[in-house]
Amino acid sequence: MRFDAELLLLAMAPVFVGCIGWEAWHLSRTRPGSGIYSWRDTLCNAALALMHQAADKVAWLFVIPVYAFFYAHVRLFTLEAGWASFVLLFVAQDLLYYVFHRASHRVRWLWAAHVVHHSSERLNLSTAFRQSLMYPVAGMWAFWIPLAVLGFPPSQIVAIVLVNLAFQFFVHTQAVGKLGWLEYVFNTPSIHRVHHARNDRYIDRNYAGVLVIWDRLFGSYVAEDPAEPPVYGIVEPLHTYNPLKATFHEWASMFADAARMKGWRNRLKALFAPPAWAAQWHAARDVAQEQANAATGISSGAAGSGTKAGTVRNA
Repeated sequence: MRFDAELLLLAMAPVFVGCIGWEAWHLSRTRPGSGIYSWRDTLCNAALALMHQAADKVAWLFVIPVYAFFYAHVRLFTLEAGWASFVLLFVAQDLLYYVFHRASHRVRWLWAAHVVHHSSERLNLSTAFRQSLMYPVAGMWAFWIPLAVLGFPPSQIVAIVLVNLAFQFFVHTQAVGKLGWLEYVFNTPSIHRVHHARNDRYIDRNYAGVLVIWDRLFGSYVAEDPAEPPVYGIVEPLHTYNPLKATFHEWASMFADAARMKGWRNRLKALFAPPAWAAQWHAARDVAQEQANAATGISSGAAGSGTKAGTVRNA
């Protein structure tokens, strides 16, 4: 089965924009004053999407030859185009997306790119556009190499990745409740709301792309609890609508932390340990700074609270 995913996404663009407009209108009538949408947040999301798309166009020029090399020299099978190979490609890529997504919450280098998607304190369909131009630098593309090894040509790999991401647009909404039996198989808005929440019970859960079966198999699934509504954003809020700051703030923090660390072991942890490790280091540093300020008679207000560097675990 062959199709042009880029043309499909181009055709879907008016659908995405229309859905955002409908959701904003619908929520303004059903939840007035909820603040689920704001112009500044939505425009920031749109700017991040344009930056991400531009970076992706450039990245594919370098990445597709990598896939082509593995396909030409390392592939295990030669798979004929058809429904059977399409289903295999779809399932394999969705599993690899789960691996990538979970790693992006457990490895700070990957989190530095992925944090952009989580840094808004709102969740709506425009949040799906909130992506990072740094994904190619972080290495997202490397997670799809096994597809080329299996025997899928580069064009099909690119297509299925784009289709998977296009599906995920529709789970970024608060306008849709639970969807019954579908939640045993597919990622849904309720399942993905949990993923974007910073509540303790929801952090680092529900990594699904299209199929939620991976979360259920690997123990990362948590259901949305009506008694505990999700609180969106990251644990250390970003407090900016500047798309450049949203893109680079965690990279700057990560490299600054690595420069401050003593010993190569700790410097590597600053780059590759779970984001929670950095959060604990930030907290210990801030406590030490407060104690030093108190010892010298400097109030915490005079010292300022801006010494925190970096973003901790996802919301």
